[in-house]
Amino acid sequence: MNRYIVLYLAPLSVAERFAQATPEEAMKGMQLWVDWSNRLGSGLIDGGKPLGNARRITPTGITETDSGVIGMSILQATSMDEALKMVDDHHHLHWAEQCEIVVLEEQPLPELQQ
Repeated sequence: MNRYIVLYLAPLSVAERFAQATPEEAMKGMQLWVDWSNRLGSGLIDGGKPLGNARRITPTGITETDSGVIGMSILQATSMDEALKMVDDHHHLHWAEQCEIVVLEEQPLPELQQ
């Protein structure tokens, strides 16, 4: 089994809209996450949490940045195709037209393979 990092991207306007959600709207949104995680079962290693307060580090310094990444999850699957099916039609994609999901496969370190 391979591990896949799922990044949820959205414009700042979507994050601001969520911050202003009523408790009822927030619970409805949480139920979508619960339903998705229940559907994945053991394929969802870490449901993740919202992300923010991003900083960009370069050789010349550290600056605040709007990375566009607002959350993450970690999946376990036999292939990239299987991981992609796990996020196919994910509710995050329905929040706004600009919402995206990026799936990254963890790669082995050949130097550490024995």
